[in-house]
Amino acid sequence: MPLYEFRCPECGVFDQWRSLDERNLPAECPTCQQPAQRIFSPPAILSGSLRLKQEAKEPKLIQRTEERSPPRVKNHTGGRPWMISH
Repeated sequence: MPLYEFRCPECGVFDQWRSLDERNLPAECPTCQQPAQRIFSPPAILSGSLRLKQEAKEPKLIQRTEERSPPRVKNHTGGRPWMISH
């Protein structure tokens, strides 16, 4: 059974579990019992990897502990090694 969002003109937004047959029928507000219209809400789709991630409240500070050597340049003799000869 899906969870739908409804908006009451006086109390605001509330959620209600309903069957698919009742999805477009107005719902009664749980506070004031007035009829409320369903509002659109996108479905919450989570992939497996998103469920496993935890939110970090603050970004992590990463410091490099070892010095990196400058990149070595390779000299190629004999023309252009990336080209195929004909």
